[in-house]
Amino acid sequence: MFVPKYTITNRMLKNIGIIDASREVIANSPLIPAWEAKFKKEAMERSVHHGTHLEGNRLSFEEAQEVLDGQEVIARERDIQEVLNYRNVLKFIEGIATQIGPGRRYILTVETILEIHRLTVEKIVHPDVSGKFRTRQVVLKNSKTGQVSYTPPPAAEAPYLIEDLTNWVNSGESQEVHSVIKAGIIHYELARIHPFVEGNGRTARAVATLIMFLEGYDIRKLFSLEEYFDNNPMDYYLTLQAVSNQLVLDTHERDLTPWLDYFTEGVAIELNKVKERVRRISMDARVKDKLGEQMTLNERQMLIMEYLHRHKSMQNKDFRKIFPDYSDDTVLRELRFLKQKGLIKKQGGTKNAVYMLK
Repeated sequence: MFVPKYTITNRMLKNIGIIDASREVIANSPLIPAWEAKFKKEAMERSVHHGTHLEGNRLSFEEAQEVLDGQEVIARERDIQEVLNYRNVLKFIEGIATQIGPGRRYILTVETILEIHRLTVEKIVHPDVSGKFRTRQVVLKNSKTGQVSYTPPPAAEAPYLIEDLTNWVNSGESQEVHSVIKAGIIHYELARIHPFVEGNGRTARAVATLIMFLEGYDIRKLFSLEEYFDNNPMDYYLTLQAVSNQLVLDTHERDLTPWLDYFTEGVAIELNKVKERVRRISMDARVKDKLGEQMTLNERQMLIMEYLHRHKSMQNKDFRKIFPDYSDDTVLRELRFLKQKGLIKKQGGTKNAVYMLK
């Protein structure tokens, strides 16, 4: 039976601490429904774009958004199909998580992994290899040098290795492993086995995300792990390869610690970003309490309100700290809006003005 080998490091513990703290804040935030729906949509768009871009998709983020919104985009048909497919994959895994519900045990099956793969490569590869294990040997090469960087296990072993992995996921031993670490292990092992002719990376990330969703780490569907990987794809691939190319006599002797350090750090960074956004959104909820009605503030207005809650006051000299990329006129326009709505007050002249919560 598959038994992952790894060590819980201080770095991993720190990452898990950040993840669980962020999860707590996000889960208990008074998100106004309009904001939550908006952020879920944005997270899905980022996951689709970065999850396919990481594998060579040429669409820009804006073009991917247009495709997802049903608009016509002039691009390679394959790129468009990849984006549509990955959206279907995310819908599929969210549907499973919703159907099972929190706190109920779910058995991961080989059939589920095959269906995720089928959705990933639909209309991209021949139906004979869609949702089916590869039947030939493949190698991974450096796209620039042509040098072989990794040779996966023989095709004949792939079905048995995947079954071994699902048996471990469903075992009692697996239930003792932190959900994020478990997701990282599953991601790595699927990438190592490389069970399909194409679409292995997207399938591995989707199954890892499914595990997190099922075990209470869906974080209200507001985060995109793919964005972290795609921000520095070289780190992503080199970390995977470094573990896979360890010189060991048995595959079970491979030490997954470097990969799990990297994976948990990615989840921690992404969830911390969501936590900070959610904190800013909670300003909107406080605005509602003050005015007796819901008011939607834009990103800059929320940042101003958050700054005033933390620092009690704000002057012109503080503009650059909060908005290094915006002109003073833009910031003053946002301040005027907040003042007109009765949320802040101004003392003093324009140059020496002090802004405070009203």
